[in-house]
Amino acid sequence: MRAAPRGGPICRIAGSRLGAIAAGLGLAFAAQAQPSLPREKIAAEYFGADAPWYARNIPFLEIDDPEIQEVYYYRWKVFRSHIREIGPEGTTVLEFLDNVPWARQPFTDLNDSASFHILEGRWLRDPAVIDSLIDHLYAGGGNDRHFSESIAAATESRARVSGDPSPGLRHLTEMRAIYDRWDDHFDRAHGLYWIEPLLDATEYTIASIDASGAGFTSDPSPDQNHNGFTGGFAFRASINSYQYANALAIARFAALAGQPDVAVEYSRRAAKLRAAVLEQLWNPMLNHFVDRYQRSTAYVAAGEFIRGRELVGYVPWTFELVPTDAGRSEAFAGAWTHVLAPAEFAGAHGLRTVEASYPRYLTQYRYEAGTGKSECQWNGPSWPFQTSQVLTGLANLLDDYSQTVISSADYLRLLRQYTRQHLVSGAEPDIQEDYNPDTGKPIVGLARSHHYEHSTYVDLILNGLIGIRPRSDETLEIAPLISVERPSEGSPIRYFALQGLSYHGHDVGIFYDRAGDRYAAGRGLSVFVDGVRRYGPGPLERVSMPLGARHPLESRAARRVDLAVNPGVADGPIASASSVAPGSVVAEGIDGRLWFFPSNPNGWSPAAASGSTSSWFGIDLRRKRLIGSLELYFFADGAGYAAPRSLHLQYQTPQGWRDVPAQKRSPRQPLANGENDISFPPLTAQDLRLVFDGPAAPANFRLIEAKVFAP
Repeated sequence: MRAAPRGGPICRIAGSRLGAIAAGLGLAFAAQAQPSLPREKIAAEYFGADAPWYARNIPFLEIDDPEIQEVYYYRWKVFRSHIREIGPEGTTVLEFLDNVPWARQPFTDLNDSASFHILEGRWLRDPAVIDSLIDHLYAGGGNDRHFSESIAAATESRARVSGDPSPGLRHLTEMRAIYDRWDDHFDRAHGLYWIEPLLDATEYTIASIDASGAGFTSDPSPDQNHNGFTGGFAFRASINSYQYANALAIARFAALAGQPDVAVEYSRRAAKLRAAVLEQLWNPMLNHFVDRYQRSTAYVAAGEFIRGRELVGYVPWTFELVPTDAGRSEAFAGAWTHVLAPAEFAGAHGLRTVEASYPRYLTQYRYEAGTGKSECQWNGPSWPFQTSQVLTGLANLLDDYSQTVISSADYLRLLRQYTRQHLVSGAEPDIQEDYNPDTGKPIVGLARSHHYEHSTYVDLILNGLIGIRPRSDETLEIAPLISVERPSEGSPIRYFALQGLSYHGHDVGIFYDRAGDRYAAGRGLSVFVDGVRRYGPGPLERVSMPLGARHPLESRAARRVDLAVNPGVADGPIASASSVAPGSVVAEGIDGRLWFFPSNPNGWSPAAASGSTSSWFGIDLRRKRLIGSLELYFFADGAGYAAPRSLHLQYQTPQGWRDVPAQKRSPRQPLANGENDISFPPLTAQDLRLVFDGPAAPANFRLIEAKVFAP
């Protein structure tokens, strides 16, 4: 969440005036057309056969850091893989690729990760996925208060990128209702919200371990209900910062909706909550925002601070709860010394969630039943979840606050450290739940943990490093966090290019070329809006320019509803098959989940021998439907799985199964790890069947997803 600029050099030269000035100075490059990245080549390199989806949907990046560039595109692949079709309700975005027992059924989503998904997905060119997610969270019950959350704040942040507040406005009533339901966690005497760390999505914190008594013995109890998994009720910086930001978001939406009384009420609630956090959760002895116990146990007393610093103490900056005026901001900025200190939060391979001085630092209390593998804990491991919150807070600090404790070079160093966490598991990137900050190795290592979507990364590049500061007015503001000096670790960023960014209905390109010879756009920073240079080349500093009237980047087709999808509802479509290979599931062929990661099996394969023409996959739509096209997705790994050699589509008639007439396929031959389209003249059908000719032995094929659409 970005506030309006508070000082620093700002360029407000409009394009026409800039062109006139440049012409007077003889600068021929001022009117030059925008440079162009080879987007098709980049998409093919990073996404293979699935490249068309990304070419349509994401802004493309080239940057003078191969690891950052690789992980940027990998995280878009992760995001795409967690989008789940759920039928008439549209789409949701998942935290885990696979189902987990604590997910909300039948959609398998979780509200604690939703704000991260909105912040990450707000940079998609087509807003349909995020708009649908917001609808699902509020109208579809997705924000069920399963965990603490900052969804209203993220929804308002999304509006600052798109320039369209309507998704938040249409859910303002339910947004307020959910906020007010948190009164059951509000202590009026203290003016603060309390929560059990487990329901803050952070089990085994200092509060919960010590409140259970486990923090005072070196012998971990085998009973997870009595060693810190539950309990530890506390006033925390997290939930109070979330509620502060949610209240401000509601106030802003209410003002836009013409409800001034509501806007005043929630602004007042935010102000009182901010004052309570600053007064009661700031620990001057620890120079940090620190939990206080909300209730006593045999081991801790209500009102006491916990006995150590935790990384969650930076969340007030993530939501700019800490005042930005110079006098007060500097009083709190000293907390950022801890994130730089190796003995405190600064692990060699990641930010620790608890300082190494805590007596139960990295003590493992919880293991997965059956495998005995380590489970999730927050007593020291490095979590992408919280690392991304801290880096967002640091970007806010560097952008909006007066301080001398930490610099943009530190931001780049910490961002690179976080980037490397994506790369430690093997040849391919794989972001997991948590890591040992001292060794860099994943801690949890469970099957569910691969390609875990409960953090941001794209947002840290676009909103942080490149410095796109989304605003509610028709102004484009950019304040890069790229230091012109050599960072303390690694080489400086000498160039970057961002192209295809959709911002307030405009197409934006941002180019930085330190030497001036890479993009032929001049030395320094250049900004293009709708193909016209609006700034530069100029210094790498804050720039701000009016955009003018909004207009859609391109016409958006109405969202198509997958008629075949069944996320697990009793009366939904039914899949069937000629046979089922071990480890595959027929229902997964229409469950709305689509990814191509070998580490997480998904979809249906036949048990019949390879090359057999007898394999088929059937879809019962449960009632007659007018249909006109299908999309099919197959998985290939270059070894055991390949695309089928051929396929044809049939439908049930009174005379039996018949080929769908005049069906056209694109591409002609089945394609793996990408989209296959079948279109045909509209027809009415209930039962469909795909008949396959399998790949050459010994390979099999796997159908990841089959989608059916109306004409």
